[in-house]
Amino acid sequence: MKHVALVEEAWVDFIVRGPDAIGSMDDAAQESHAAGFRMLKGDFLESLLATYASVASATSEVVQSTRSLDESQPLPDAPWFEAGACWSARRVLLHIIAEAAQHSGHADIIRESLDGAKTTG
Repeated sequence: MKHVALVEEAWVDFIVRGPDAIGSMDDAAQESHAAGFRMLKGDFLESLLATYASVASATSEVVQSTRSLDESQPLPDAPWFEAGACWSARRVLLHIIAEAAQHSGHADIIRESLDGAKTTG
């Protein structure tokens, strides 16, 4: 949940502010990104869920206030993005949905390995 919330928050900020919202990938940024995958001292499930709910609410506000989901921003320079490419707000939101679905799938795999229950098949 922590990682999903952080990524959603960053991409929604990208819709509003453009490539500056993504930030750099210096050592400090990479460490901060890695910490988003771990529960650290002071992280609790309840607070992580509350943070995700807050991020989801902010996402809804941005979607409702965006004039058009076709508005786009240039992607930042990075080896994993096509040079000169732009993503529309719609494309960013689809990316957020796909990321959340993928991480939910990972969580299901872990849960199934612990409790043996299958959600499908």
